[in-house]
Amino acid sequence: MKYRWPKALGLKALGRVLSYLGICVAMAGVVLVGSAAAQTGSGALLGPAQTQKLLPQSVYFKGQSATTQIRNSGGVKFADGSYLLAVLVDTSGYSSEVAQKYQAYLITEDAIRIEGKRLPAGIYGVGFLSGDRFVVMDVGAHELLTVPSQTDATIKRPRPLQLTAAAGSYRLYEGRRYVTVEK
Repeated sequence: MKYRWPKALGLKALGRVLSYLGICVAMAGVVLVGSAAAQTGSGALLGPAQTQKLLPQSVYFKGQSATTQIRNSGGVKFADGSYLLAVLVDTSGYSSEVAQKYQAYLITEDAIRIEGKRLPAGIYGVGFLSGDRFVVMDVGAHELLTVPSQTDATIKRPRPLQLTAAAGSYRLYEGRRYVTVEK
């Protein structure tokens, strides 16, 4: 049996109903994508729209303000509601000594562990160094923590900066190099 739209309601009403159904389907897709986001027992990765809302357009480090590359960012919302955010920074105005160490800005609302070493809540400049090392600096460019980094040769499409979920922890990547981050 075929269903026919009543002529009395007109084509405008049919258009409204179809538009409403399209919005409902789109919203259901957003909910499904959000719930399918990578989650671990300690939290969930943030989507691009969420990180864009939280991250600043420019940041302060070592006496200068630098713009951020929001498209190269990532974040985690931990189970307790605290955030970990990372964003690539345009370091073109910095001296080469600072620029080779400082590639990204890291914001953490609670203490985390990077490669097993504790890092208190705060705002930091971070970078991947030659010799498979990762450095964390305060906003004055004083080194606070240096840990070994690893290389992931299996990553299919390396990005300049990204956070991924990995078996109860997260990985902060710069290209194929990464460090493990845990709460």
